[in-house]
Amino acid sequence: MMTRLLVLLVALLVGGCANLGKVEPWEKGNLAKPAMRFDGDPLDARFTQHIYFSKENSSGGWGVGGGGCGCN
Repeated sequence: MMTRLLVLLVALLVGGCANLGKVEPWEKGNLAKPAMRFDGDPLDARFTQHIYFSKENSSGGWGVGGGGCGCN
């Protein structure tokens, strides 16, 4: 009984998210704001880049394939 109720609840939740609609042209300006980016905080992005740069021990460790060991 409890399993059926849980399955029904999950199905209703997933079904409710199936048609969320489209983004209207006048709403696209809100999505283009810097706060909506994954790296919206420039200081946090710089710290993250520094961590990857230090771990890779190579110039431009942010997005460069391979490590500082020369294996790639």
